[in-house]
This record gives sequence, structure tokens and C-alpha cells, in this order.
Amino acid sequence: MSTLQQLANPSVLTQPVYEPGKPIEDVARELGLDPNTIDKLASNENPHGPSPLAIEAARRALAQAQLYPDGGCVALCAKLAAKWKLAPAQFVIGNGSNELLELVGHVFLRPGDEVVMGACSFAVYKLVTLLFGAKPVEVPLVNFTNDLGAILRAVTPRTRIVYYASPNNPTGTINSAKEILAFARALPPHVVLVFDEAYTEFVEATGDAPDIRPLIAEGRHIIGLRTFSKIYGLAALRVGYGYASAEFAGLLNRVRQPFNVNAIAQAAAIAALDDHAFLARCATENAAGLAQLEKGFRALGLEYVTSRGNFMLVKVGDGAAVFAALQRRGVIVRPLRGYGLPEWVRVTVGTRSQNERFLAELAALRLK
Repeated sequence: MSTLQQLANPSVLTQPVYEPGKPIEDVARELGLDPNTIDKLASNENPHGPSPLAIEAARRALAQAQLYPDGGCVALCAKLAAKWKLAPAQFVIGNGSNELLELVGHVFLRPGDEVVMGACSFAVYKLVTLLFGAKPVEVPLVNFTNDLGAILRAVTPRTRIVYYASPNNPTGTINSAKEILAFARALPPHVVLVFDEAYTEFVEATGDAPDIRPLIAEGRHIIGLRTFSKIYGLAALRVGYGYASAEFAGLLNRVRQPFNVNAIAQAAAIAALDDHAFLARCATENAAGLAQLEKGFRALGLEYVTSRGNFMLVKVGDGAAVFAALQRRGVIVRPLRGYGLPEWVRVTVGTRSQNERFLAELAALRLK
């Protein structure tokens, strides 16, 4: 009798599995802690909660929970089209921007293709590449920043996709808008550029983010990916979007599952786009939190990476040990051994009091 493993696609048996940050409830149960005393600073979530306008819209949508959602996300696409001055047909909505990364793989990747990415970038880029039997080509970062020249040199006739994020996760670094636009224009026409903008709203607040819409208008093979999980505070609802040419979006919509984004998430996302005050407050608070963490790390004599996202890298020695010790004290951060950075942890920017607590606990560990 055949085993399930013998019946499975062989590539599934070697497919790496993404390891998310531990939920507060799991940590509380495992360590005997009160969940109300735990600060989760591991997954780059918004410490200020969700957009209030989004929550109200979600409550109203729940009253119609017996109905299937809008399978084409028509209202959300129309709202995004008005925001970005693009056509509704230029958008594709996903169950988080993670799903869109996979849809790009469905459309463009075949076994043996190559996919170029930074060596220390969002883990899902590599997971999607391997899922479709393609080869990940990881380009070393320079000063924790994507080396755009080296990425270009890594492109070959077999390259089909380049994944690039600004700010980069987990390092929080960016290239200049001028560099990014020049890089995109230098890519050969057989390459698709997936421009991951999950954290770009934190950069837009300072005017340093590139506008890729002119590249789309030029006919470049590029898609921008955004999410409502970060600055909008809707991570639990899983909704993201891509914007590209109508042809590009149409190809992704061909492989997108029907009803992939639930009605509550769609309603919340539509409302969140109007919550300008919430967005501005979160961006301001995040900038203050980054400054607070930098000051604290300097006082502790710790090396850190200047970040433009809502998280920071700090060098703590044994990252896994510090992660475990902080977790026992009720503060959850992200160890980075899986990213090739065993001496570092990534911490999400929290509220002022959460940041103070994290720095105090970190100082206490160093004094032991």
C-alpha cells in the first residue's frame, strides 16, 4: 500500500514551511503568563489597533454574513482606482499580499526558471519560488540594503521574476526613489518585477517613496503590492492588493480563486482608505518610536540598523537566547537565524510604553 508521502508531489516533501511569530495566547499558555501582560513585538503589527472607520464598516458588513462576498472586489477596486488615478481593471485583490506573491508564481514560473531576490528579504519570496520548482538566486545585501547593481548583474536569460521590497523586510532599509526607478527601467523585458510595498506608507509620510505608476504607463512588466495589514491595522482580516497594467492584473485574476477575500475584509479596507487621520497618526507615532528605540540602543551600546519600516534590527549576541529570555519576561520579538542573522533580533515598533518595557527588559538581560 502506498504511503501518503509516496503519493505526494516530490517537491512538497522538500518545501520549506513559513514559521509565523507565536500568538500571544500560545506564549501565555506555554510559559504560564497572563496574556494581558504580554507585548507582541514580533510580527510588525500596528500597536495602535485597526482603523476605527474600518472597524465600524466591518461591523455593518457582518450583518450580511450569510451572503457570499463580491467575487470581483468591484467596490474596493473602484475605491483604489480613484485613490491612485488608475483604472479598476488595473487592480487585483488578494487574501493579504502574500496570496498575490503566489499568484505571480502561478502565472509566470515554470520548473527551472530563476527568481532573483535579496539574500535577506521576506521569506515568502523564496518559498513561492521553490513551490513552483524555480531556482532562487539570492543576492547579498550591502550594509543591510539591497544592492540594485548586483541584482541586475544576477539576471540571466532564465530569470523570470525579481522580488524587491522597499522598505526591505527584515532590515527596514530602502534605496532612493531615483535608484529604484532607474533599476526598474534597466531590467530586460523578459523579467517581471514584483515591487513589494508592504511598509511603504511609513516612507510616503516623508516623501521618499517612488511612484511606479509611470513605469506601468510605459508598459514595464511591474506590479506593486500593498497590504492593509500594517499601517491600516487590519492584519487579522487578510486583505492586500496589487496594481499593474490591466493585462498584468487580468492574468493574476485568471488564477485567483473566487471569493478569495471575505466581505468583512473588503468593507473594512474600503473604509480604511478614507481614514486619513488614523494613517497620519500611525506614521507620526511610528517615527517617534523608531527614534525612541535608536536612542535606547545607543544607550545600551548595541549595534542597530536604521529602519524606514515599523520595525528595527538590533544586534544582541545570541539572538535565539535573547528571544527566549525576553519571551519568558512577556515580550515577544523575532529571532533571525532563519535569515542568516543569528546575532540579531527584529523588534516591531510598539507604543511608547511597549518600547520602554522592551528596552528595560533588554537592559536587564545584559546586566545579568
